[in-house]
Amino acid sequence: MGLPPPASLLLGLLLLGILRPLWGDLVFIPAFIRMTGPEVSASLVGGIEGVTVSLALLPDEEGLLPVPACGALTNDTGDWSLTVTPSVSALEVTVSLKRGLQRCSSDETGPFSEAPCVVQTLLVSASRNSSCLAHLLVRVEIYANSSLAQNASNVTVIPNQVYQPLGPCPCNLTAGACDVRCCCDQECSPDLTGLFREACFTGVFGGDVNPPFDQLCSAQRVPGAPGWFPLLCVQSSLANSPFLGYFYHGSVCPRPHASMEVYLHTDLRDFSDFGYKQGDAIMTVDKAYFTIPQGSLAGHCLQHAPVAFLQNFDVRCTTDLEVYQEQEDLVNVKIKNGVLGGIVTPKVIYEEASDPDKFITGTEALLSNGLAPRKVNVEEHYIFRWNNNTISEINVKIIRAEINAHQKGIMTQRFTVKFLSYNSGDEKEFSGNPGYQLGKPVRALNTNRVNNVTSLHLWQPAGRGLCTSATFKPILFGENALSGCLLEVGISENCTQLRENAAELLDSLIQATHVAMRGNSDYNDPSDGWLEIIRADAPDSGADPSVSVNGICTDIPARLSVRILISDAGAVEGITQQEILGIETRLSFVNWQFQCGLSCEDKADLFPVSASVQFIKIPAQLPRPLTRFQINFTEYDCNRNEVCWPQLLYPLTRYYQGEPYSQCVAKGLLLVSFFMLAAFLSNPWAGTCKE
Repeated sequence: MGLPPPASLLLGLLLLGILRPLWGDLVFIPAFIRMTGPEVSASLVGGIEGVTVSLALLPDEEGLLPVPACGALTNDTGDWSLTVTPSVSALEVTVSLKRGLQRCSSDETGPFSEAPCVVQTLLVSASRNSSCLAHLLVRVEIYANSSLAQNASNVTVIPNQVYQPLGPCPCNLTAGACDVRCCCDQECSPDLTGLFREACFTGVFGGDVNPPFDQLCSAQRVPGAPGWFPLLCVQSSLANSPFLGYFYHGSVCPRPHASMEVYLHTDLRDFSDFGYKQGDAIMTVDKAYFTIPQGSLAGHCLQHAPVAFLQNFDVRCTTDLEVYQEQEDLVNVKIKNGVLGGIVTPKVIYEEASDPDKFITGTEALLSNGLAPRKVNVEEHYIFRWNNNTISEINVKIIRAEINAHQKGIMTQRFTVKFLSYNSGDEKEFSGNPGYQLGKPVRALNTNRVNNVTSLHLWQPAGRGLCTSATFKPILFGENALSGCLLEVGISENCTQLRENAAELLDSLIQATHVAMRGNSDYNDPSDGWLEIIRADAPDSGADPSVSVNGICTDIPARLSVRILISDAGAVEGITQQEILGIETRLSFVNWQFQCGLSCEDKADLFPVSASVQFIKIPAQLPRPLTRFQINFTEYDCNRNEVCWPQLLYPLTRYYQGEPYSQCVAKGLLLVSFFMLAAFLSNPWAGTCKE
């Protein structure tokens, strides 16, 4: 039994396409193309000198592909065009559609028609001296739901999710293909859908994006629904579903195309000539952002992050010395001060780092090779003086360290920016007015010193994490934190000395006797809201246990716990003000034992010490205790049920805060009197009076 004519023709074309390039003859690759879009391409390889390429439209026969023949060619190409592009050893042949086909209209075929509405056969022939050498057969099948047939533009029309579902078929995840078990996928034919019709996805994911809601009268009664449900149900169409807009809120905007040629700041918005507002980027006279390295949400540092007006920050960045680059000299930077034509130049002061090892770790010992050492910036502190919406002065202090010209290692840099008022002196900055602001340092006072201004600290480890190289950072209001460092201890360490060293380290964090209740408490007035720090379990370093074994010490202070009670103290212009109610510090003790490996050598062991801060919020008013009725009958609890019976007469209850309670009662009594008057003048009472 022979093959059908289309199958035999395709098989012959494929065999010719494989063997003829080996003989050096002309051949199209591929020799047969099924075209469903506006353009297709093929390559003509072989001896292409003096070759002419032509295009012809072949007549169709039901169920058969025409046999290519040069004698049947015509010059009528209809709506098709042929483009030939020569290359080194081949010709690139492109067949494209000249214009859109009007025969694919929504009136003649459905939007998801199974059969193609355009079926044509094109023949591309390659000839030399009127002799046909190769053929390319193009089968055109364009469907009604293609973008070409519908004359659709490239702009995607996204419906307003408030009025109709944004995604009518959420399980349709693959474009141009049928998703298994997704019965709402229009790309699935009825035969494919019949394979998994019994296992379709249900719910919203399966396409039921407008399910009947429980309050709808036509919906089936949910088990456990109250008996009064039929009286208070809602008569509405599914088009007015409460689920519209439930999965997405916000404006719809097209997604920008990613490109390597698109810069981050293509159009800088510079309004600095008319004054700065809080959060505006500070500009230079070159119409560029004034940038300082800052931390990002991903954890790394952005080297060119704009500085925002009236926004302080304190960040630390790590940099490899091999890729470190010196920044532009700040003396040459001119910054706009917020007035038209106004310029302010930073005043820079340089200082030398006393201990560069605190900032550079993992260094390699390099021999002097005769090159001059280089200087690197380890700390940069910026102070901006502002007046209304302008910048009056900029002071910069740069701390530098001198290193070898080819030194390797990791350097930790610190960058701080602080905005101060133009008329402020060197007084301690407020942490709020009057209440504390989140993220501001907790104000502290030490009455045992002449300079009583101080603050509470935590460790900021650097390098190996040793306590000897750790720096301090302030405790910030409302932010729980945990920090620690490592203390080097030998096997023959004196236990009394170890207790004293650990207690001294922990005590160095809380060098204060009082903390400020408010963010603006006066340092010169101890009675202006200063709370004494409660110290529990203070260590007694002089008491040495009688048991003392080499390499083992008991009752070593290892952890400092700081608990701070805070509460809401009111509001100023609608902003909640928070204050501190009390603070307690507590030490935790552990037993230390020297950790030996295969043998106990006289090497330093690492003893960890840590400190934690916890802010505990106390309600301003104790919650009202639950009544026995509220405990036993939870169905009347307004916080647990959709129906709240205690608020049935809402304007007359204490829950209504729109008007004074006395006015609500007066209006309610007036309304009751109107009802009584209407009832008295109604027909039954009027008939009784006539009798």
